[in-house]
Amino acid sequence: MKLLLFVAAIFISVNLNASNIKEIDENYAKKMKGVSFYESCPVPLSDLRIVNIKHLGFDDNIYFGDLIVHKDVAFEVSLIFKELFEIKYPIKKIMPIEKYNGDDFESIEADNTSAFNCRKAEGSNKYSKHSYGKALDINPIENPYVYKNGTTSHKGSIKYLTREKNNKSNENKAVLTSSSKAVLIFKKYGWKWGGDWKNTKDYQHFQK
Repeated sequence: MKLLLFVAAIFISVNLNASNIKEIDENYAKKMKGVSFYESCPVPLSDLRIVNIKHLGFDDNIYFGDLIVHKDVAFEVSLIFKELFEIKYPIKKIMPIEKYNGDDFESIEADNTSAFNCRKAEGSNKYSKHSYGKALDINPIENPYVYKNGTTSHKGSIKYLTREKNNKSNENKAVLTSSSKAVLIFKKYGWKWGGDWKNTKDYQHFQK
């Protein structure tokens, strides 16, 4: 039993230090400070990691992008997106929110998949799960935040308010529903999906 535990510990240690997971270095910290990170944020930069993600683009080409998440979920996020790639789930783009000056609206308009951003939750004075690096938004145009009255803030998302997959385009394949393989992959790892919320719906949102 002790030998098995020792081997398991080595396996976890090796994978937590996977080559696609990196700490926030001094140079990158400068890009984040005053943009997506502030001293008042609920987690320090030392608790965050950059996960380099391989993904299938909407044009069927392969791309790499960075997600910034909490160190406690970094390896898990790496595994989830590996599975998303294996099922050929398409993702428009993946860029840290700093590329959009920390502006969540601007990032969504670009249909950008992102994770960490130190900000308040929609309609609340409390920090969003994104502020802890334990939430991410995926393909936000195809998977919009929908208000109680059934509307969305983004014009490009209006045609996706009806959650149906009625063609074979990659944009349509990106639409997440309760039966989507991508949603089930996240749930397998214990992540909650905003599409399950009772009043408002946040189809792009997953949190741990």
